[in-house]
Amino acid sequence: MVSLLAVAHRHLRLATPAESADATTRSYLDDGRCLGWYAPPVPRWRVAIDAERVGAPVPTALARRFGTGEYWARWTRAECLAKLTDVPMAIWWQRHGLEVPPRIDWLWRTLTLADLVVTVAFVATDRPHNTADGTPT
Repeated sequence: MVSLLAVAHRHLRLATPAESADATTRSYLDDGRCLGWYAPPVPRWRVAIDAERVGAPVPTALARRFGTGEYWARWTRAECLAKLTDVPMAIWWQRHGLEVPPRIDWLWRTLTLADLVVTVAFVATDRPHNTADGTPT
């Protein structure tokens, strides 16, 4: 998994949403573009991606709450991990802010691709999933 994350940029493609229909997973951008993940599936792992424009303004209310330092990198990581654990972002914020809690069964990489900050994250599927409140089942 680590080697796949090392070459994550090779498996990401920026296109229109219609052109990204065959991606394993996608992230829709506020400017109408779509970033897709095109790596082969990895047995016993789920994948999520999230992308945001580097120059996008940080919403004022969120900047007050979480600060602006490396905001989009922290946002994309939190968004991916919330997706992978089936925890709504509002609950993730209450529990973790934009931080990544320690856990041994997830791996991620945050990178810059063109004008985007992108996180690709994986979680092992043979580990217990979290419930909506973030506790393991």
